[in-house]
Amino acid sequence: MSLSSSHTRQISVTRLHNDRRGLMLGLVAVAMFSLTLPFTRMAVAELDATFEALGRALAAACLAALWLWIKKAPLPRREQWLPLGLVATGCVVGFPWLTSLAMRSLPASHGAVLVGILPLATAVFAVLRGKERPSTGFWLMALAGSTLVVGFALRQGGGSLHQADLLMFGAVLLGALGYAEGGRLAQSMPGAQVICWALVLAAPFLLLPVLSVAWPQRALMAQASSQAWLAFAYISVFSMLIGFFFWYRAMALGGVARVGQVQLLQPFLTLLGAALLLGEELTPDSALFAAAVIAVVAIGRKLK
Repeated sequence: MSLSSSHTRQISVTRLHNDRRGLMLGLVAVAMFSLTLPFTRMAVAELDATFEALGRALAAACLAALWLWIKKAPLPRREQWLPLGLVATGCVVGFPWLTSLAMRSLPASHGAVLVGILPLATAVFAVLRGKERPSTGFWLMALAGSTLVVGFALRQGGGSLHQADLLMFGAVLLGALGYAEGGRLAQSMPGAQVICWALVLAAPFLLLPVLSVAWPQRALMAQASSQAWLAFAYISVFSMLIGFFFWYRAMALGGVARVGQVQLLQPFLTLLGAALLLGEELTPDSALFAAAVIAVVAIGRKLK
């Protein structure tokens, strides 16, 4: 075997290994993210939606600053601050805030299926902002999966969308932007540093809004149940921080667009979480749609 062919084979083996690692890390992240909406709905039942959304980001920012200090992480380079700002806009502020507002009136199960179009939106931003060029087959599978998810949402909603669905669609667009920027940035800096610096960057802008909401409502917040505060703690630690450690590393290994398709499974994991945590109904057709989406994800991952 020639030196060049051996080198080519080694590159292929490494790429396959990275792709598999990206898939596994992505699945871990999606499992964490899948409980975000049920816990958000649980929290906003007793806590102000703005406090819940921005407060969890501020709490995560404190943990992120501690992690950066312990790791002695270097400051981002000048050209990395703009992408970090986009991550902060999409993942730290936009997605949490809009979903928290939506969860005041939407069932977590209904909101979950709308999040199903997030992988397609992420792939679009990966193409617009990055250098990824998925194949036509990939786009067809992504569209098929997203169509299944939207169809499921319409079926559950009796053929119509709730007014708060617009908030969810806005959240999806901002979240997709943050995912794509973070995944691209994770190729030049550790994924954990991406989300940590984005949180720290957003923290000064979060402090005043959080205090302006929390201080007047301090008496009511003191009466909130331990269940509401445990839900707030979960989304602060896992949804806003640790989940992204896995997610951005997965995208750096397997590609933003391809790893993003794993999130098509999130709505159905969220449905299960909503049933277990909130007692929301888990209908038989959920399993059928889940099986169809899993098949689409499996096919889509084989199409480069």
